[in-house]
Amino acid sequence: MGHGHHHHHGHDHHHDHEAESRPLPAAMDVNVPDSELSPDQLSRRSMLRRAGLLGAGVAGASVFAGAGAAAAGTALGEATVGTAGNSGNGGGRLLWLAGDHHIHTQYSSDGKYRVIDQVRQGARHGLDWMVITDHGSVNHSRIGVEKVNPDIRAARDQFDETLVFQGLEWNIPAAEHATVFVHPGDNEVSVLKQFETDYDGGVRNATGNTPQNEALAISGLNFLAEQVQRRRVRDAVMFANHPSRKGIDSPHEIRAWREAQPRIALGMEGAPGHQAAGIPAPHGPGGGRGYYESSPGSDSFPGYPAESYRTWGGFDWMTATVGGLWDSLLAEGKPWWITANSDSHGVYGDVAVRPEGSDFNGNGYHDAPVYGGPAMDLEAGDYWPGQYSRTHVGSAGFSYAAVMDGLRAGRVWVDHGGLISGLNAQLRGGGRSTTLGGTLSVRRGTDVTLTLEISLANGPNWAQFVPKLARVDVIRGDVTGAVSDKDVFHTPNTRVAKSFEVNKSTGSVTLEYRLGRVDRPFYLRVRGTDGNRTQVGLNGASVDPNGPALDVLGDADPWLDLWFYSNPMWVLPQ
Repeated sequence: MGHGHHHHHGHDHHHDHEAESRPLPAAMDVNVPDSELSPDQLSRRSMLRRAGLLGAGVAGASVFAGAGAAAAGTALGEATVGTAGNSGNGGGRLLWLAGDHHIHTQYSSDGKYRVIDQVRQGARHGLDWMVITDHGSVNHSRIGVEKVNPDIRAARDQFDETLVFQGLEWNIPAAEHATVFVHPGDNEVSVLKQFETDYDGGVRNATGNTPQNEALAISGLNFLAEQVQRRRVRDAVMFANHPSRKGIDSPHEIRAWREAQPRIALGMEGAPGHQAAGIPAPHGPGGGRGYYESSPGSDSFPGYPAESYRTWGGFDWMTATVGGLWDSLLAEGKPWWITANSDSHGVYGDVAVRPEGSDFNGNGYHDAPVYGGPAMDLEAGDYWPGQYSRTHVGSAGFSYAAVMDGLRAGRVWVDHGGLISGLNAQLRGGGRSTTLGGTLSVRRGTDVTLTLEISLANGPNWAQFVPKLARVDVIRGDVTGAVSDKDVFHTPNTRVAKSFEVNKSTGSVTLEYRLGRVDRPFYLRVRGTDGNRTQVGLNGASVDPNGPALDVLGDADPWLDLWFYSNPMWVLPQ
């Protein structure tokens, strides 16, 4: 069933005027009384109220200025600060829309659920936008990419207060997987079908670690950019998925994707899905969070340490290591954003089963799941979209285009287990300000301050407890410019610069970090934890005294180890 209270948007899902911003969903619209909301809408509104994000006209209002926009493309030595996170909306307000860009359905060989099942569950768990990303394969490129589209369009109609993108999980030639998705429109199927047919590593037998296959990956990104340039689709983006799981996303490949098409290749999963996989047996799968259970193989990058093949506090090693690979990218002054999502295939504790006799190879999909199985599935490693992992995007409106713009701008923070319900980060100085993903351009010697306004959990999560935010860390790194060695994955000038003890579950907190008079370019990013599991970071106590702990195979209950992470902000003294 849908949300109940429907606005009549007058939109046609087949055309690119989906880019126009829609009316606010009823749960966000303060002019719609509680009495007119469906139970799901009322639940969503309650979550927004707990976050302090309801009222003042829009949910999740966050004022931001256009001051940093001019910094986009400004040289920092040999580096470039990329997309400023506050361009194009000078002085406007943001909607913080929660979403998930990595969701599988019955159109994946290892999937189970219908599109409508995943969208219904995502909406029920508080998501505003979702991307259906069935696996790239010969079968999917042949028939699945077309057959899933009517189901996606039907879900858009039935859940008209949820944005549902069509995408796919790309087998990156010579590398791991990635989410690729496009703006809805007349050509969404034909563009995705051609992309998958011509550039998917599985379809093209191009998975091996060779220069030719690496070049094919770049050609795929170039193809997507060309489709946008030719206006066949309004927009297209790519995020690398579970980048450290097999060690086959080398630093030079990541840099090459970003540098070839920085408006298409936007970032990576900071935390993988499959988080329930770490729940100890016999009550869970007893594996590794994210199914990070591998060891180096023939195509793995030889420089990666053994620790990179495990998650840290549920987050990928590239993201979790202060001064590690993610920081080495940010220190170049170029954007590379992180997300978090479910990678939902089969849900922990669910009773649905795939029916016998499905002809996936012939039909391009499994038959619809049968509910009421013999027992709860305690071997499944996934959660429903939004049940545990969320990606929050600062969007200038409620539309497909606005979500994609917010992702591209890096106005993103992510959380696990509802650790916090709202985050407003502002860098201020010289009469200017910026938020996540943005660049604050100021005169050299200007006093700069970081202010964090955090809405705490303020209510139980989906495991039925109220998380406590124990500590917030501000991580600071110098911008040192482009690297000569494209396989560098560390930077020595990044460390935890400030920690705040919070130890609260309800209400809100405002944290202020005075950076003083700035004289050189740097960036800041923020993380927070429930404090249950910490250890000294891989680069030592002087860099990260209380970082996330290495997740132990078979004993890593995700609900007992909660973190949030923000994307960076840069300061550019001139």
